Amino acid sequence: MNEIDWEPKTKLGRLVKSGEIRTMGEALRTGLPLKEPEIVDILLPDLKDEILDVNMVQRMTDSGRRVKFAITAVVGNEDGYVGLGHAKGKEVGASIRKAIENAKLNIIEIRRGCGSWECRCGKPHTLPFAVMGKCGSVEVYFKPAPQGLGLVAGEVAKKILRLAGVKDIWAFTRGTTRTTVNYAQAVYNALKKNAEVRLTEDEIKRLNIISGSAGVEEE
Repeated sequence: MNEIDWEPKTKLGRLVKSGEIRTMGEALRTGLPLKEPEIVDILLPDLKDEILDVNMVQRMTDSGRRVKFAITAVVGNEDGYVGLGHAKGKEVGASIRKAIENAKLNIIEIRRGCGSWECRCGKPHTLPFAVMGKCGSVEVYFKPAPQGLGLVAGEVAKKILRLAGVKDIWAFTRGTTRTTVNYAQAVYNALKKNAEVRLTEDEIKRLNIISGSAGVEEE
């Protein structure tokens, strides 16, 4: 576990720094709010980030034109954990850092398995079951795909799914997917549903479902 010079302000942060919680899965299952990005830095040191959208927002006021930047970022370890964050600010650099921090605070643990009837290889390369996510006018429907197919999805969805550790998927979309922010949020909402569905032990074994990083089986 990485050593970070940081003084935690929350109960979850203190548990992580003391070593009582050693994995991201344990941290999320405590139900305690994740309010410090340093927690994610310690538990997921190999986390990667990518900027999905940089949008300049102009507003006229009595004192003149005000310009702000709206940033959308995604983080993930390419192995079962992914987060999405948004931020606005006057400076691009500071806004990007804030969006990445927010993405860390929104990190979720997703389930992977072999849910495709065409495959049945037993490896956790796709989603174990179909899920749908929505944001604004955009709807995204993910269906498990056979191994080797790849990510049959739009570019924004591909970036998020890769960072989540999903290798194969069928994706179907409706609405204005050119609106990157809504598209990204719909993808994230679908993956969030994937993490929230209740499953029986028999379903977990039959679909070879893992939750979070490979090798850490769902309890």
